[in-house]
Amino acid sequence: MARIATFDDWIDLLKDWQQDIGLDRDLIERFMPGYEFEAKYGALETPEIFFGDFRGERRWEKVREIPDQRMRDAVLNMVVFQGDTEFASNEQQRFLVNNAPSEYDLASLVRIMVEETRHGYQMCHLLVEHFGSEGKIEAQKMLERRAFGKKNRLLNAFNEDVTHWLDFFAYTNFMDRDGKFQLTMLSHSGFAPLAQSMGPMLKEEAFHMGTGITGLRRIAKAGVIPVPLQQKYYNKWISGSLDLFGTDHSGSAQWAYAWGIKGRVDEDKTPDVADREHLNENARQKFYDEVQTTVDRVNEVNASETKLYVPDMRFNRKIGQYKDERYAVDGRKLTEAEWEAYAPTVLPSPADDAELAGYFKDSNWIAPKGNLSNN
Repeated sequence: MARIATFDDWIDLLKDWQQDIGLDRDLIERFMPGYEFEAKYGALETPEIFFGDFRGERRWEKVREIPDQRMRDAVLNMVVFQGDTEFASNEQQRFLVNNAPSEYDLASLVRIMVEETRHGYQMCHLLVEHFGSEGKIEAQKMLERRAFGKKNRLLNAFNEDVTHWLDFFAYTNFMDRDGKFQLTMLSHSGFAPLAQSMGPMLKEEAFHMGTGITGLRRIAKAGVIPVPLQQKYYNKWISGSLDLFGTDHSGSAQWAYAWGIKGRVDEDKTPDVADREHLNENARQKFYDEVQTTVDRVNEVNASETKLYVPDMRFNRKIGQYKDERYAVDGRKLTEAEWEAYAPTVLPSPADDAELAGYFKDSNWIAPKGNLSNN
């Protein structure tokens, strides 16, 4: 395939990608009439870099202003990974347009898919407009990878299909919440166009998380799907989200902080000196605490005496200190043999998906959106 020369060339590829995943123009026009994709750049909270070794210097408006090639490569890498997740999430959720529980839910899904596409669009706009030929190549590759078929999206958690709506609501509550953390950390970036991209994206991300927590509350309120079955999908996406914060004692996170490229999630709110050795760990802990708050909110309306919970942080981890170690949801250490017998009891299986399909045949598996009082 010929390489793109302009952003208009890239937009032609975007149209082909949309058609491939089933997000066609008619569906967008049905729920978001007149919507046009565009790059959005918000205001900076301050024109200066306010953390790291370049603290006090003006943010860089152009890539050539970034002082070191390694720093430029790090910014490029972060833009590529962020954009890749945005397109991947659409590909993961592509089946859901065919089985929405209500018109409201279908409208919410279409909005989320459109906005996630716009976030990918935003990242590719940065790549094409600021990173020269290398950026154009990466922007094109963004639309050539797939979360299905080749399953070659850059992060493994984004190569799994989201085939039903319990999966979707857990995904949008937990994975999109991780997205909020990542976008917030990038909003402090010393590369001004990247930082300016984050504000509009965060505003849109809030709707995605809201859809997730509301959907989980509606399912718990209905009391039709057994709580242990609901819990398996919490376990799946919470553990997957924790992995997205990266490795422990991360050298790349330390350099990104030192270079003023990616700050802490509360960088603009805390006077504390950064613990550069544990940047990923500290962000992960804040995320874990916030996840607990969302599960508490679900339990407020849970119709069952069996309550939902947040699994131990060491459970089912594939990245970081506990990679490939075996822990139960309550933190008990397991042998490999014990894990093999235990995992199907706490993580989703094809049999669980088949069981859910039976519940989905009746409309009462999820409460109406307006029926979320705690009574």
